[in-house]
Amino acid sequence: MSSLFSYRRHMDDGEEEMLMADHSPDLIHPQDFRRQYGTNRNSLAYYHCEERAQPVSHESLDYLPSHSGVYKKWLQEKTHGKEWDRWLLMGLIGTAVGMLGFLTHQIVDSLVKLKWDLVENYLKDGNFHLAWVCVLGSGLAMVLVSSSLVLFFCPAGSPSGLPEIIGYLNGTSIQHLFNIKTFLGTFVSCVLAVASGLFCGLEGPMVHLGAILGCGLSQLQSDTLGIHLPFFTRFRNSADKRSFITAGAGAGIASVFRAPIGGLLFTLEEVSSFWDIRLAWQTFFCCLMATFTTDLLSSSLYGFVYRGHFGFFEAEKRILFWVKNLLDMHVLAFIPAILLGMLGGLLGALFVSLNIKINKLRMQFFNSIPKSSLSKTNKLLETVLILICTSTLTVYLPYFFPCTPVASVRNYQLRNNTEIINQFKREISAYSCSPNTSWTGPDGVRYSNQTFNQAAALLVENGKQGIAYLFKRGTHEEFGYTSLCTALAFYFVLSCWTAGSAVASGLVIPMLYTGALYGRIIGLILVSIFGVQTNEYGAWIDPGLFAAIGAASFFSGVSRLTISLTVIMVEITNDVQSLLLIMLAVMVAKMVGDFFNASLYSSLLRLKCIPYLDVEPLVHHRRERLKLELFSARDVMEPHVRVLHLKENIASLAWLLSSTSHGEFPVVGRPKPDHAQVFQGTIKRSELCMLLENEHIFEPERNNESFSSNPLPYEKITVEKLPKPSRLAMLLNCYTTDPRYQQLFINLEPYINKSAMSVQAHFSLQRTYIIFRTLGLRYLTVVDLQNRVVGVITRKDLMPFPLEERLRLQLSPQNPDAGE
Repeated sequence: MSSLFSYRRHMDDGEEEMLMADHSPDLIHPQDFRRQYGTNRNSLAYYHCEERAQPVSHESLDYLPSHSGVYKKWLQEKTHGKEWDRWLLMGLIGTAVGMLGFLTHQIVDSLVKLKWDLVENYLKDGNFHLAWVCVLGSGLAMVLVSSSLVLFFCPAGSPSGLPEIIGYLNGTSIQHLFNIKTFLGTFVSCVLAVASGLFCGLEGPMVHLGAILGCGLSQLQSDTLGIHLPFFTRFRNSADKRSFITAGAGAGIASVFRAPIGGLLFTLEEVSSFWDIRLAWQTFFCCLMATFTTDLLSSSLYGFVYRGHFGFFEAEKRILFWVKNLLDMHVLAFIPAILLGMLGGLLGALFVSLNIKINKLRMQFFNSIPKSSLSKTNKLLETVLILICTSTLTVYLPYFFPCTPVASVRNYQLRNNTEIINQFKREISAYSCSPNTSWTGPDGVRYSNQTFNQAAALLVENGKQGIAYLFKRGTHEEFGYTSLCTALAFYFVLSCWTAGSAVASGLVIPMLYTGALYGRIIGLILVSIFGVQTNEYGAWIDPGLFAAIGAASFFSGVSRLTISLTVIMVEITNDVQSLLLIMLAVMVAKMVGDFFNASLYSSLLRLKCIPYLDVEPLVHHRRERLKLELFSARDVMEPHVRVLHLKENIASLAWLLSSTSHGEFPVVGRPKPDHAQVFQGTIKRSELCMLLENEHIFEPERNNESFSSNPLPYEKITVEKLPKPSRLAMLLNCYTTDPRYQQLFINLEPYINKSAMSVQAHFSLQRTYIIFRTLGLRYLTVVDLQNRVVGVITRKDLMPFPLEERLRLQLSPQNPDAGE
């Protein structure tokens, strides 16, 4: 196979060693793509894979274990136990993710409170320069640590990890994605990035962290720490590992949003590529445990201080953006909901396009720097520049806005809890406004003449506070057009710039915030036209309602989520009454956004060169979609195949492994002495390497006699990565050069996967794609009518861009087989 190549892998201890990747994954490498598909900027290959400073290599994963003779023997010895251990692990993963979510929120809230407590007096005194210095200084300290961890400690932590998790669960192995260093670096980086004041959120990194916990707790082993515990060993296979990672990712969303059903549906709709009802139940339980743990710990702890009432779940604390006053709906409300959906689709598509363009420019600039250390330093300086712009904006911009009376304070009932009163004062961001006076009226209601700064309320504190205030009902005129439009413009641009920078960050809070801003603008326009409605039939004209619908529409316009997003919006607002409006806006936003481009996550998968197989391939030729049923497997297969025999010479086998980079080999044999060599199965490169490390199974050739040695057990040949690749390289060299091994052979029959899939050369390409993706294959052998191997199909061959190139060649007039 001419397109096979080796890649360089960076080991945990800093050493580099040459490992081999199969043709499939696989590796969609920038230089390899330019060699195959040219360097024209208008070409599809150039668009999908940009060159970067360090080549990223991706290897395919098998979803099912090899169905060999030694595997069946190993399976017979295993007793069929109950599933209690699987459910136990799901509960442990959910509990661990819930504790992590609680810890993350507490640290972020504490750091944000500490930062603004330092500058509060400066703002009240009107000393904006010192306030800016304090905000910038504290933010710089956090951003420098956050970005340094991503760049120098765990490169896999940038920026959110969500596209990498999606790619892994689709069948692509990615370097260091579940490493302990990645976990620690991503956790600290995302906490400090959010607390520093950057326009970002915790959600993407929490999905990544939950997936790492799902992987680590289910496997109970770490090569970095040298830990290999003898528990739950039956789950150390690709299929079970993916199930626990899927559950951990869902638990991450459930914990950060307090939305267990939303976490389950998010993994179903966006994250997981392989789904069944059993996994749905287990993920449901995992998300339940994650949300329960976060709620239980948050019920009594605030800022790591015990406040009592352990186990008492207050709705105001538990529901992220609790909407207290539900509104009766009118059929006329569906008209602005459709408008918001269209606006969300347009702005969402614009956001995706701008973010991808910014990331491409970022890649091109940093890749033009020859020295890796200098390139990383420039990435660090970029995050510092983003923070300077963000801090300057949040401190100085409110200066140009006047103080506004808080009309809704009279609606707050008198309470003796001073903490809630202080929290409310912080929430409305007094900024430099004069102190308020408050009194209690004869009706027992607290009244106040308090004023606040609109821009400060929207920009100064973290995004969650701003979203909560935008969602509030009964606050029709407390935000004007000027503050909302200004905040929308700056937040849209800065959040788009921040996404993809060298910090571990998420985009969910910025997406909700941006949508809430323009949703409230639409609501304010309706209030300006129809006035503040006090009767029950016109109460739906409320800017807070349309802020929530706008948030859902922009979220859908960027991510193209529908079902899970609708459920998440209901769970984080408790607003069941506006469910139909949210559903309508989400559907319209997705349809409008899909008309212009793909979702942000799909675009990032392509940008990062992660080979992802969609449910259905979209291949175009001359702006028309091709019907893959009209093509066959022969049209995309790689015809030059290296095959092995059931009894293989040691020297020849060692030379083959040394001179090629194939990840899997077809094995052929003769059913009868006078028959031709036909397809018998496949064997992985890692299994061959493990076999060659056991010299006692080598035997000289015997005519008409079977091999007498006992096969190696299944556990000895099944490894995810080779334990000592350097020793193996020396061993292969010895086998190749030493004449003794030219007379020795190995029997591969007990180790080959006899259930390996194969299709005939004339088999439908559409159905080939379905088989490949549904079964999670990494390698598909193509045979002729006599069952002889004529080619192979790998993941890389079925990616949209090489698939389109090969089919374009089939459709060219010069091709003699074009009309076949």
